[in-house]
Amino acid sequence: MNILAAIKREEKKLEKQLTKVQHQLDGVRSAAKALGHTAAVEVEGAKKRVLSAAGRAAISKAAKKRWAKVKKQAEKAVN
Repeated sequence: MNILAAIKREEKKLEKQLTKVQHQLDGVRSAAKALGHTAAVEVEGAKKRVLSAAGRAAISKAAKKRWAKVKKQAEKAVN
């Protein structure tokens, strides 16, 4: 029964915290509304980044060079 009482005390404590946070949130929303803004943030899609053909080629060349180095080291380890 002692565990159940502890759980109920914790539940009441969390409910108090929730009430306090909800009150603070209401205050923030009221302040934002008074300033003419809503508290909801509109999420805009991120701009798509475009990579030029030359950039892609440079990345590809560098990746191939790195993999060639890894393969060369692997061959040395085997031999």
